[in-house]
Parts: sequence; C-alpha cells; structure tokens
Amino acid sequence: MEYEYDPEADILLIRLGNGKPDYGEQKDNVITHYTKEGKIVQLEILDASKETAHMILSIMKSKHALAADSN
Repeated sequence: MEYEYDPEADILLIRLGNGKPDYGEQKDNVITHYTKEGKIVQLEILDASKETAHMILSIMKSKHALAADSN
C-alpha cells in the first residue's frame, strides 16, 4: 500500500495494488478506482485534510468508547 498527498489539490491517493485503474466511482468525497476486472486498486480522497480529520476523530472516539466500556 502506498500513499501520496497533494497539498495544493488537497487530495490523498491510496494505492492498494499494482493494477492499472480502468474506471472510478465517486461517492461523496471518495473516488474508488477499479481495474477492468472490478478489483479496487486505489482510493482517492478529495478535500483530504477535512475528510481524514473526520476519520481520525471517529477512530479516536471509538477507541475511547471501547476503553470506557472495558472499565
């Protein structure tokens, strides 16, 4: 897995495999790129600084809730 961030465009590209993307589908700020065979090869996160901050906050809240439940 490889990551590439373009700060000017605020796009995070996550490469999941070596296949060449043939097409993509966008849902909200995430574009999923597929090979001709339908295998996911990369994710493109638009408005990445905001989107990844939301992801991290969700993860931290979940971890905090799990820790509180185990006490």
